[in-house]
Amino acid sequence: MTVLSILACKILQDEIVWLLSNDSEIDNILVVESDNISEFTKKLDEQYVPYEILPHDKVPDKVEENDEDKLNVVVNFREVALHMILNRLRSEIYKNIEEMTPYSNGILLFYGLCGNVLGKVEEDFPVDKCGSIVRILKDNEGWIVDDCIAATVGGCVKYSNLLKECNKEPAFFLTPMFANSWKEFPLTGYDFDTDPEEALRLTKMINDLGGYSRAAKVNTGLMYVKDFDERVEEYAEMFGYSIFEINGDQEIFENCYRSLKNELEIM
Repeated sequence: MTVLSILACKILQDEIVWLLSNDSEIDNILVVESDNISEFTKKLDEQYVPYEILPHDKVPDKVEENDEDKLNVVVNFREVALHMILNRLRSEIYKNIEEMTPYSNGILLFYGLCGNVLGKVEEDFPVDKCGSIVRILKDNEGWIVDDCIAATVGGCVKYSNLLKECNKEPAFFLTPMFANSWKEFPLTGYDFDTDPEEALRLTKMINDLGGYSRAAKVNTGLMYVKDFDERVEEYAEMFGYSIFEINGDQEIFENCYRSLKNELEIM
C-alpha cells in the first residue's frame, strides 16, 4: 500500500483535478472533509473521477483497509485566508504535515514560498525523522516557486521577468481559481458577503497602494472554472484596469507530482 498525500491551497484545486484525472495508476482518492472541498469535488464529478470524502481522523483506518499494491491519493485542502497571516500559515501547514505523516509515504505541498515562510519545510521534515517524504513545488531549476502564479507561468526566473516587464504598469495576476476566489482573501477585515461596499472600498485602496493598473489574465489551459473570462472582465471593470493575457501551463505541477511518485517507486 502506498499513500501519496497532497496538502494544498484551495487556489490550486484545478491543477490537482487535472493531475488526478490524467493518472490511471491511482486506485483510490480520499478527500479530507472540510469547508474547502465543494468546488473541488464538483469538478471531480464532472470529470467522472471517483473519490471518497472522509473526516481526517478516519483516513488512516481507510488506507489500512486497502490492498498492499494499491496507490492511494489523499487530498487535504486549506483555506486561502491562511495567506493573510504568514505565521499562522506556517504553523497550520506544519501541523497538518505532522498529522499526515503517520499514514503517508509521501506528502506534496501545493504551496510555494508564500512570503518565505515555507522555504525550509523539506529541511524541517526529513524522511529519517518523520517517516514520510515531504516535498514542495519547485521549478525545473530546483528553486521553490514564489507562489501559485510563479508555478503556473513556468518558475521563478520567468515570473521574475514578468514582474520586471510589468514594472512600469503593475498588474494583478488572475488565474481561473484566483479570479474565482479573490473575494475570500480577508485583506480589509470586511467581508464581501456581510459588508460588500466597505470591503470593495478598502480593497480598491489597497490595490491603489500597490500601484496596479492592469489585470493579467493567466491562461492555464484548464477549463474547470466555466466563467473565467467574465470574472476577469468583472474584476478589471470593478477596479478600472485594462486586461492583457499571458500563458501558463501544468508543467511544474506535473513534474513535482511525478517526481514524488518516482521517489516512492510507484511509476
